[in-house]
Amino acid sequence: MVAGRVDGWAGVSWEDWRDYDGIRRRLDQGADPEAWSGGRPLHRAAGFGSPEVVAELAGRVVDVDALENGTTALWEALFTGRPDNARALAAAGADLWRPQIGGWSPGRLSLAGPTPDLFAVPEGERTLTEAERAVAKEGGRLVAALGSIDYDGTGLACVAGIDAEEAIRRLEATPAEGEELDELIEDPYAYDMDETLQIIGVTTVPGGCVVTQPWGYAPQMPGVLSRLSIGTVCYGLYANPKSGNQGSIARDGVIEAWDLHPGGAPDLDATPGEVLAAYLFQSSAVAYSCSYAGLRPTDARAVVGPPDLWVELPERDYWSS
Repeated sequence: MVAGRVDGWAGVSWEDWRDYDGIRRRLDQGADPEAWSGGRPLHRAAGFGSPEVVAELAGRVVDVDALENGTTALWEALFTGRPDNARALAAAGADLWRPQIGGWSPGRLSLAGPTPDLFAVPEGERTLTEAERAVAKEGGRLVAALGSIDYDGTGLACVAGIDAEEAIRRLEATPAEGEELDELIEDPYAYDMDETLQIIGVTTVPGGCVVTQPWGYAPQMPGVLSRLSIGTVCYGLYANPKSGNQGSIARDGVIEAWDLHPGGAPDLDATPGEVLAAYLFQSSAVAYSCSYAGLRPTDARAVVGPPDLWVELPERDYWSS
């Protein structure tokens, strides 16, 4: 046995799942192909490893379709954007069409992603509906339009159906300008966040508007979201540098949900629509937020700037809605 935990995987890092010789050596020395740190090695390899490691593990497990947190290793490979690993699992006999979260099978879900021709669809299996195809097409366009952006530390509110001027009116904000604003934009982290929390940017985009703060969480504060969402819906996002993406939903002045995880995996009880959105916008929290509110930006300016307008929020308690 490999020294360490009884499962034989002690010291294995995420990168090691790509080391075919190292993984095979551990397996030959007695590492358990069915268990790794409370999970399943095949799932880890599917999400982080190479096709060769996936094939090796798939040949050693009792059931290539064994579940971890409600999904198979094939689902893991698909959701993490590893088509070569998905092919290796299919070649090992994984069930492409087994319904999982939200009733989606890995095979059917793949039709909505960047590799729709990954698997042939057998006669009798459902393909995407017209509505699902439209969602997938717009999702791909949105991800491409936003591109690869650095939004760590940014706060957003994506608001459906109103423009920047209406958002400013609802917030009772006033124009922000002058030398102090220029200095803040140049180096926002030179200031204490409490000094700059009232300054936000607002930009009109197709479908609504985006309220942004590149250095803080102000757009996601309940008092901001509730005012913006009167008669409509908005999705708030704070890309917390310490704990990751935090999402929230406000509808018609009421905070409906808090501490969500846009861009992450779907919950076990997710609806079919939530699963599709999670797949389309995996690791794309900004795109997820825009999509939820029905916004259709054509580029990333509303997020990374410069916004249409910089404004200052009035002093009030924004932590009560």
